[in-house]
Formats: sequence, structure tokens, C-alpha cells
Amino acid sequence: MDKRYQVFISSTFDDLKDERQAVLKAILEINHMPAGMELFPASDDTAWRLICDVIDASDYYVLIVGGRYGSLDEAGIGFTEKEYDYALSKKKPIIAVLHSNPDNLPRGKTETSESAWHKLQQFRKKIEKNHTCTYWNSPDELKVR
Repeated sequence: MDKRYQVFISSTFDDLKDERQAVLKAILEINHMPAGMELFPASDDTAWRLICDVIDASDYYVLIVGGRYGSLDEAGIGFTEKEYDYALSKKKPIIAVLHSNPDNLPRGKTETSESAWHKLQQFRKKIEKNHTCTYWNSPDELKVR
């Protein structure tokens, strides 16, 4: 019997719904099990502990980054970056897919504040330093071929 892997999908949520769906569908099409924060938004300590447990139980961690840094925890860290840091600390295999040019995304899919945009740029640099990244321009590029 072939092993089925659990894959945790991490991203900001509202701006990347189509992209998350494309990755989720691709994971299902290759007969693995997706898991993600839409099941339990990271809004409090209990939800954060559950997210950590699901990341721990996952075999892979897929990170999708577009043009938003996202909501912040009490320490000023974005929840997507917090999930990424946790997966990295647990030495999970990480698949990072970054939008190739977030400057060209529609206004509703990008950060509007200078501080959030700066945090996004720093986060992208951290990811690119730690991983070989794949770049995308449309949700169709995230589907299984």
C-alpha cells in the first residue's frame, strides 16, 4: 500500500482563496491529504496549539505567498510567518511558492500600509534565503500538470 502524506497548506486567507484551492486540489489529485488553517483560524492560544499539532502531524508544509503579509499576533508577527517559523523549527520539508511579482497584484490583494509591505518583503527574503522557491503568477500555475 502506498503511503498517503498529510500536507499542511499555509498562506494568508482572503487574498489567496483561489490559490489555496488550486494547491488543495493538486494535493488531492496526487492522493495525499491536505490540511490548512481554514479549518481553524489562528485567533487565540487554543487555535494556535491546534495548528501546531496539525503541523506536527503533517509530512510536508506548503507555503503560498502573494502580496499580503496578513494579520498579526500579539508580538507583531504575521500568522503565516509564525506557522512557517514553527514548521521550520520542526524541520518539516517546506515547499515555498511565491508570487513572482507582488507589485503587479490588484490593490485588493496587496498590502496598503508601508509597514505591512516591509514585513512582507522581509518575510519573502527569509523564505528565499532558506529554500529553493517556485514562483507563480496565476492560480492555474499551482495545479498538478
